[in-house]
Amino acid sequence: MNDRQLGERLRQALEAERPPAVPAAEVRQRAGAQQQRRELEEIRRHFAEVGRRTGSAFAPATPEEDRWAVAQPFTSPLDRPRRPPWQWAAAVVLVFLLGAGFGALLPGAGPNDRPAASAASPPTTPAPATTQAPQAPTVPTVPEPCLETARTGDQVIALLTRAKRNPSLLSEALQEYSLASQACRKAASP
Repeated sequence: MNDRQLGERLRQALEAERPPAVPAAEVRQRAGAQQQRRELEEIRRHFAEVGRRTGSAFAPATPEEDRWAVAQPFTSPLDRPRRPPWQWAAAVVLVFLLGAGFGALLPGAGPNDRPAASAASPPTTPAPATTQAPQAPTVPTVPEPCLETARTGDQVIALLTRAKRNPSLLSEALQEYSLASQACRKAASP
């Protein structure tokens, strides 16, 4: 046997051992079918378990099953009837009306009622009336440096909000504002 024949036999043996190539789509399809079978089996097990607990709805109950059903009735939270929403709304309205009714019956302090004086407190004597002379309304004055600060501040804001800014004008306005602000602080402080 030469090398060529030996290589041919080796290739045939490897091909015989290798499983046939399966496309990826077929592999995914098989995996999806297996997943569906597992889910179906799980659902069947669940229904069988519920059927064992509750009994069959079609077959007559045996005496032993009947005793078990009478001894331990099965009710899950989902089997209990729920209250309709209108009953909840009616209960809320009823509670509100009862609270309003009891609130109206309770004695309360009206807008013109004075609180009842306590029996333990001593009687109060009225304070002597004092007459005050009417005072003239005060007019606040703003120091002139503060007004100048406000004006220069407005100019600085106007220069900052422009689309095209002039750096020299802006720096002059900021210097004027800082000087006016310092003068305002000096004039406003006592």
